[in-house]
Amino acid sequence: MDFAKVMPVLWESLPYILGGITWTLTLVFGAMFLGLCLGIPLAVGQVYGSKTIRRLAGFYVWLFRGVPILVQLYLFYFGILAYLSQVPALSGLGLDSAFLAALVVLSLTSAAYQSQIFRGSIQSLPEGQLKAARALGMTDGQAIRSIILPQALRLSIPGWSNEYSILLKDSALAFAIGVMEIMSRTRTVAALTHEPLPFALVAGVLFYILTHLGVRALKTLERKVRIPGYARQGSMS
Repeated sequence: MDFAKVMPVLWESLPYILGGITWTLTLVFGAMFLGLCLGIPLAVGQVYGSKTIRRLAGFYVWLFRGVPILVQLYLFYFGILAYLSQVPALSGLGLDSAFLAALVVLSLTSAAYQSQIFRGSIQSLPEGQLKAARALGMTDGQAIRSIILPQALRLSIPGWSNEYSILLKDSALAFAIGVMEIMSRTRTVAALTHEPLPFALVAGVLFYILTHLGVRALKTLERKVRIPGYARQGSMS
């Protein structure tokens, strides 16, 4: 490796590479939030829904967990969104955005995984809670919103730590459609020197730091909101 050629380029391009952190974190937190909004009704549907709803939710989870994210990115960006952007009524909405395609794909996939985290938390709660709520005159919807979900969400935080780590690493695949996140920027700069190794190392260090900080923050949140004496198997005692 020619350090005399690589180091000046690496030093000068460092602010540009660090700028990719904003794009990466926007993708990750945006996908986690949208995945949360979709994952909760999917989980509730799988546990309490009718046979048809359970099958539809199960098919969604099977589909998005079974198709590789890179394939989904290509299908959405070069297929669905490219087609929609050519519809005259939708042409001004910016649907051909690579960032939008990556956010949609990561959100839909994360919803499938998060729904399984929530489903496991809901099913870990005693069934008697729902029966007791009914005995008090609450509808199933009121019991799920007021009693079941507040507990299930708190028990889901350890699973969120894993989902955050996986989603952060999956976000690097967005480079394939040109989103200017960390991986795209390091590859762009590496092409100037024809020395990919040091720039891959920089990307790896940045992803490691972001993973460590995110997981540590979620561990802290878990300690603050945990239910004393009650936790899912595999989570913090």
